[in-house]
Amino acid sequence: MADARSESDLPIKPLYAAADLAKFDPEVQLGAPGDYPFTRGVYPSMYTGRPWTMRQYAGFGTAKESNERYHQLVAAGTGGLSVAFDLPTQMGYDSDEAISSGEVGKVGVAIDSIDDMRLLFDGLPLDKISTSMTINAPGSTLLLLYQLVAEEQGVPGDKLTGTIQNDVLKEYIARGTYIYPPKESLRLISDVFAYCQDEMPRFNTISISGYHMAEAGATPAQEIAFTLANAKEYVRAAQRAGLEIDDFAPRLSFFFVARTTLLEEIAKFRAARRIWARIMRDEFGAKNPKSQMLRFHTQTAGVQLTAQQPEVNLIRVALQGLGAVLGGTQSLHTNSFDEAIALPTQKAARLALRTQQVIAYETDVCKTVDPFAGSYVMESMTDALEAEIVDLMTKVDDRGGAVRAIEQGFQKGEIERSAYQVALEIDDGSRTVIGVNRFAIDVEEDYEPLRVNPAIEAEQKARLATLRAERDNDAVLAALAKLKVAAQGTDNVLYPMREALKLRATGGEVAHALREVWGTYIPTDSF
Repeated sequence: MADARSESDLPIKPLYAAADLAKFDPEVQLGAPGDYPFTRGVYPSMYTGRPWTMRQYAGFGTAKESNERYHQLVAAGTGGLSVAFDLPTQMGYDSDEAISSGEVGKVGVAIDSIDDMRLLFDGLPLDKISTSMTINAPGSTLLLLYQLVAEEQGVPGDKLTGTIQNDVLKEYIARGTYIYPPKESLRLISDVFAYCQDEMPRFNTISISGYHMAEAGATPAQEIAFTLANAKEYVRAAQRAGLEIDDFAPRLSFFFVARTTLLEEIAKFRAARRIWARIMRDEFGAKNPKSQMLRFHTQTAGVQLTAQQPEVNLIRVALQGLGAVLGGTQSLHTNSFDEAIALPTQKAARLALRTQQVIAYETDVCKTVDPFAGSYVMESMTDALEAEIVDLMTKVDDRGGAVRAIEQGFQKGEIERSAYQVALEIDDGSRTVIGVNRFAIDVEEDYEPLRVNPAIEAEQKARLATLRAERDNDAVLAALAKLKVAAQGTDNVLYPMREALKLRATGGEVAHALREVWGTYIPTDSF
C-alpha cells in the first residue's frame, strides 16, 4: 500500500510501529509537561486544572452593535473577547475618508476614536475579561485606546490582560494590511514592547500569526516555519532597541490555525513548541522558562468552511477545535458555521461557543495531559514536521532573515505555490471537499445571513463631525506634532500617541502623522 501524503507533503504510513521510534528519546524530545522543551504542553497540569480560554471573534457595524454582541457572548459563557475591526480601522483611516467608502463596519467594528472605544466596552468588566484585538499596523493606537477606556472605568494598566496581534511582518507576506515600511514597523513594535513592560505588564504585546498565512494557502510546515522566522525578527528588533530577552519574551504569544487534518495539526503544535524552546534557549540565551514557552491562540480554519451545505461546517469546526485542544492551545476561537456566507448570526456564534464547551465539559480530553504522547504515529509525525519546519527556517535565514526574505518574495511565493496545488487537487477531485466536489446537493436550503446596515457609514461620519466640533483642535494638533517629533527621533512614540488619543485625536490622524515621517510601504515587483 502506497503512503498517503500530509498537508505538508510528508509521507503518512498506513501503519506505524515501534521501529518508527527507534531514535526517539523521550527525555530529550518530550520532557515533562511544563518543562523544556514543552512538547507536552507549556503548563504541568494543562486542562486538568482548568480549560483553555474560550474566545469568540466578533465585531461588526458600529461600536454599539458590537457591544451588544459582546454582552451576549459573555452571558453565554465566553471567558475572553476577540475584537474584529473593519478594514479602514486596520489600515489607519477614519470612517469619513474617501478611501473608506463602502468598507465601514463591514468585516469588523469601526473604531475612529476614544468615543467609539468607550461604546465598544461599555458595561464590560475589563478587570475580569481578557481581550484580544486583531489589529496590526495601528496596533499601538488601539492598545492605547483600550488602556484609556479601562482607566476611565477605574482599571489601571497593570490589571489589564489580553493580546494585540501587532504582527506586521505577516501582513507583507499574506494579508496586506500594512502601512509603514518594515524598518519603521519594527521600531513601532519594539516601542510597544517597552511601553507594555512598564505600563501594561500583563498584556501580551504581540500575537505572532501563522493563521493568515495558512488562510492564504500555507501548509502546516510553512505556517510554523514562517511564523517562527518572523518571531526571531521581532526578538532581534527588541534586542536592538536595548530590551533584555527575559524582560519581554515572556509576553510574546502566537496565533495558529487548526485544520480538519487532526493528526498533523496536533503534531504541528507539538513540534512548534519544541522548536521555539530550542531557539529561545540556544540562539537567544533566554534563561527564564517563560521566555522559552510557545503560548498560542488557535482559530479554526475559515478557509475550509464552505458556503455549500453550511451546516456541515459545524462538524468541521468541532474536529478542528478538538485538534487545537489535543495540541495544547491556550485559547481557542471556533468559527461559526455561516461565516463562509456572511458575518455570523447570533445563533451561529452561540453554537460555535457551545462546540468548545462540549469538548471541555462532555468529553474526557481534559482529564489527562497530552494524551497522544508516545504514540508511534504522533511522535513520528512530530519529528518529521520538525525537520521540515527547520529546513524552511534555514532557507529564510540563508536569505538574510524574515525581512530580507519578504523583500525577495520568498515566503509569499512558497505559499502561493502551495495554494495553487490545493486548488488543482480540489478541481481534479483528488482532494475531497464535502458538498463541493463530492456529495453535493442540487438545491441549497434557504439561509438568511446577517447583513450590516449601510447607514452606519453615515452614522460614523456624523459622530466624527461632532467629535471634531467639540474637541480642542489646537491641542490635538500640538499633540500630533509631538508624536511626529518622537517618530523622527528615538523616543518611545506611544507616550505622545497616548496624549493625542486622550485629547480625542482619531486613529486616522495618528496614522497620517506617522505616515508623514515614516512613509508607506510599497511592495516590490517580486511580489
